[in-house]
Amino acid sequence: MASGTRQANFTLPEALLEELRKAVPKGEQSKVVGEALRNELARIRFKKVLQTSFGAWKAERHPELAKGTQRFIRSLRKSARPGRLAAQ
Repeated sequence: MASGTRQANFTLPEALLEELRKAVPKGEQSKVVGEALRNELARIRFKKVLQTSFGAWKAERHPELAKGTQRFIRSLRKSARPGRLAAQ
């Protein structure tokens, strides 16, 4: 992300700000807060995607998984073993 920086003014709980000041050197505090915010926004986006996509997978569209995903994966792996095609 090659963008510039801008100052943002917002409030934090006193205890949280004090903990930040004790744990992180003064010149690195903005970097730490920015990274924490970036991670939290990614988590929020992921949560929204999960909520909006819930129920998108329909069992009737994928009958091959009716007996379980482990069995289906095992069958895929068996069919992809070297020499299987030559022996047939």
